[in-house]
Amino acid sequence: MMATRTKLSTLSRQVLTSSPRRFSVPQILSPRRSLSNRIQPSYPGCRPQLQVCHNQQCLTSARGRRHFGASSTSRGATALAFAEEEPVEEIEVDQGTLPASKLRNIAIIAHVDHGKTTLVDQLLRQSGTLKPNTDQNSGASTDGDSEFGQRVMDSNDLERERGITILSKCTSIDYNGTNINIVDTPGHADFGGEVERVLNMVDGVALVVDATDGPMTQTRFVLGKALARGLRPLVVLNKADRSTARPAQVESDLFDLFATLGATDEQAEYPLLYASAKQGWATDQGPSAPGQAITPGEDMTPLFDLILSHVPPPSHLNRSKPFSMLTVQIESDPYVGVLYLGRVQSGVLRINDVLWALDAQGNKVGEGKVKKIFGRRGLERTEKDVAGAGEIVSIAGIKMGSGGVNVTLVHPEGWGEEGPVALPTTPIDPPTISVVVYPNDSPLAGQEGSKLTSQLIRDRIHKEAETNVALTVLPGPTSESLELRGRGVLHLAVLIPNPEVPGQMLEPVEECTVMVKDEYAGGVVQKLTMRKGEMVSYEADEAQEGWVRIVMDVPARGLIGYMAGEFKNDVHGQGTINHIFKGYEPYRGAMDTGRNGALISMANGESSGYAMMPLQARGTMFIHPQIQVYPGMVIGESSKSQDLYINPCVKKQLTNIRAAGADEKIVLASPKVMTLEESLAYMADDEVVEVTPKNVRLRKLILDVNKRMRMKK
Repeated sequence: MMATRTKLSTLSRQVLTSSPRRFSVPQILSPRRSLSNRIQPSYPGCRPQLQVCHNQQCLTSARGRRHFGASSTSRGATALAFAEEEPVEEIEVDQGTLPASKLRNIAIIAHVDHGKTTLVDQLLRQSGTLKPNTDQNSGASTDGDSEFGQRVMDSNDLERERGITILSKCTSIDYNGTNINIVDTPGHADFGGEVERVLNMVDGVALVVDATDGPMTQTRFVLGKALARGLRPLVVLNKADRSTARPAQVESDLFDLFATLGATDEQAEYPLLYASAKQGWATDQGPSAPGQAITPGEDMTPLFDLILSHVPPPSHLNRSKPFSMLTVQIESDPYVGVLYLGRVQSGVLRINDVLWALDAQGNKVGEGKVKKIFGRRGLERTEKDVAGAGEIVSIAGIKMGSGGVNVTLVHPEGWGEEGPVALPTTPIDPPTISVVVYPNDSPLAGQEGSKLTSQLIRDRIHKEAETNVALTVLPGPTSESLELRGRGVLHLAVLIPNPEVPGQMLEPVEECTVMVKDEYAGGVVQKLTMRKGEMVSYEADEAQEGWVRIVMDVPARGLIGYMAGEFKNDVHGQGTINHIFKGYEPYRGAMDTGRNGALISMANGESSGYAMMPLQARGTMFIHPQIQVYPGMVIGESSKSQDLYINPCVKKQLTNIRAAGADEKIVLASPKVMTLEESLAYMADDEVVEVTPKNVRLRKLILDVNKRMRMKK
């Protein structure tokens, strides 16, 4: 990360390949202030870039934090300047390609719900890239969300439903003649593989941190990955407009986190902005005194300017070499078919170029002729005839037998005697959770949906594994089953042998951070201790009186059942729980979660309120009346530790004899209807979850009661 500090007298000449044209690069000078020049350090292989630093009053304050003067991010400031007053030079560039100096590639990383996607929304709006979706001639005044839409980058149906980002997506904006490619990443730990994968495409990251919560578990994960790749982050303290914001303490915690993760001196000298993504402003001016509110800025101009000045252009990539690109995502288009997204690593790509596809071992897995090249303009794809090293593009026309992510696309010629070589890929952290998927064999199989055979399920899962690099697919215990290993219940307990101690098993352990009111802390600690959790720290939260911060190391299998629903009840909705993978540790043994036995249906038919009313005394029901049930289906939780077999299908017999209880009113309590994640967390070792497009049911693995009894013996 060290760069030689030399003085540049002229603009470095950039010679590219054929089809040259000439254009002039004017000198860029700040209109209002005198210039003091410095060289921007960058990563190995990147030429130093000359930058403008206007009267920098931004060196260090307590604990190494910096505050930039207003001049460094003013509207008139620009990212790159050539301070030597010499005649304008002419440089040769391929027809249609964008000079590397006019490119910036940046990823937005943060913990879940810290405001990444909302921040990208504002950048799209204020750059003029995202157009209003209302009638501009009507003159009606609307707020930003209704005029432009909320979380426009969360285009996936599941993302809209859950309100979280699941897939990494790329967008592009133009600002002061510079093309800024922005990658929005997920903040949930279950989808960390998406973050690891896209860091190959960028030269810098913007770390978004909640000004109230401060650094959280996923903040540590994504920042650690960025620092390991040698990227220099810029930090945005979001939600700084809130009355609960505590910027001084959050800055201190953040600097400690950088030090803990082993940041270099250059990485630790991160620039800092205060922002409110929802209100659409950013500023470099912190609170004038401790405890005082931050003065809101006007717009996002300081963040735009900081991206231009802090994120280095991809000028270290050589456009004179043959073309190569590592694919990080597969897209589809109804007209051109499969698209492979990635950043051009070397060379120049043109329409009709012939490319080979190489896997991680260098084996050829496909080839094809480039039919389309797409760039980005906001949320839309734009066609291009040529793309140079450093640009993020999607390519159509390549045919592969399987896979597509972490595959190297290369031009087959021009590599010398060794031939084309696959680009290195980023290793992905191991999965921590596994589930086994079977084709449905219940009496209700085939009545809902169209994917009814094991082969259809197998094809769909393998198709997902091609694009989801953090998902591992293994053969299941039977010929028709598959084992899926991932990062969590949303992504979807794994035990592995310890190579150092024969016979010892290891299991994944999560570092769990709980923020909860102190009156509920005891119940939370008790539940996590029952699940083999070990306390690391317990301290009062300085930001909120009456709240405590608990850190515990808990096996992943214990967290599943607790986070699915019990935690919300234990804290009465006043608490948050976050976890991140810590490592594999020795197996901690069986755990008693306190679950009672199951209420199991012994009849086949439709449940009735007449039968379920007296059965409510036996436990908690999971189903409503008039629901199809079958023998072996779990329809409730017993009030005792043993399983109980009941008949919920008894109907009232209609006769001509008046009964004493004929006019009794049927009163049923609301059942506990569980989601897929809650069902996965709740099920016992001898149970499975039946999933259809319309229903989620819990049932015994072996439906026949007699066979089940024999198996227990």
